[in-house]
Amino acid sequence: MKCSTCGYLGFEAGERCRNCGYEFSLAEPYEVPELTIRPSTADAALPLFVSPFDDDTPLITKASPPRAPLAVRRTTPDAVRLRGATPAKSATAELALDLRPSPATHVAPAEAAPMAAAARRPDTAVQHQDAAVSRRVFAGVLDLLILLAVDIVVVYFTMQICGVTLGELELLPKGPLVVFLLVQNIGYLVAFTAGGQTLGKMAAGIKVIAGDSDGSLDVGCALKRTMLSLLLAVPAGLGLLPALFDRQHRGLHDRFAGTRVVRATA
Repeated sequence: MKCSTCGYLGFEAGERCRNCGYEFSLAEPYEVPELTIRPSTADAALPLFVSPFDDDTPLITKASPPRAPLAVRRTTPDAVRLRGATPAKSATAELALDLRPSPATHVAPAEAAPMAAAARRPDTAVQHQDAAVSRRVFAGVLDLLILLAVDIVVVYFTMQICGVTLGELELLPKGPLVVFLLVQNIGYLVAFTAGGQTLGKMAAGIKVIAGDSDGSLDVGCALKRTMLSLLLAVPAGLGLLPALFDRQHRGLHDRFAGTRVVRATA
């Protein structure tokens, strides 16, 4: 209830105002005006819901002309050809090469036959010069020195890790150490041989090739050559002596793996 004197608005029902103490019975009665409601008619409807067209009137009153089927339509119109006009020359005829020999490049008939025979001759294999025995021995000794130095470094660091001295070298486990050194040395030879040159062969200027080709060896061929060369070198290197008497200086391991040792070209 709202007080007409102080304007206090309260929701409690009472005879006096809780703010100023005014008695509500002293206020003049207020008559609520009577509201008239207009009767609803059909014309007073909202225009949004009134359709200006009749439901039975068709929306399309003019039929469109029929189109040709899709299979017989043409994407581009035919070019109009004038009567009596000559067709233009093709681009290939304009760009045709002049195959007539010029006077400066004229070849005599006596010289034309050898040149034609040389042109028909297939490409011959690349000629390689076989490596000398001295170069192969130098490369082998250098590879052995490199492997020996690597093995000494591995043994030294193994002793440092295990905390043993040189006098206590027999305390190291010999089986795993020997297997590791063999795998390391064979892996060095196989990896570098598959590339064509070990470090010793690089210094000697020679390389290993597959037969008469100049391609690099695969890993299987390099493994066969390395394993057989190690077996032939066990009896004091006597298994490698056939390379001294061969015309191409190929040892048994080279013939078994199908390889050759030749001079490396720059």
